[in-house]
Amino acid sequence: MEAVDVAIRDDTIKLGQFIKLANLVDTGGAAKEAIAAGEVTVNGEADTRRGRTLRVGDIVTVGGASARVAAPSDDDDDFFDEATANDDFDPEKWRNM
Repeated sequence: MEAVDVAIRDDTIKLGQFIKLANLVDTGGAAKEAIAAGEVTVNGEADTRRGRTLRVGDIVTVGGASARVAAPSDDDDDFFDEATANDDFDPEKWRNM
């Protein structure tokens, strides 16, 4: 089965967080159990360290489903952040309309 790319926000992510983010398990508890039981592989090797640091390009497999750690796409920056906007937008005026 081909690995699905799953973008992360930062340069690294912990194994337990990633398998939850990638929907390879349903809950954080299931992630902990799968890792402890040796059911999780990273780049083809079993790993029982929930806190293992993953980097872009690492491939994680749980129960036959695989996900690749991917860098965030440039499209992820397309959101409006009121605190850092550099324009004349007045949120109070908008709220009071």
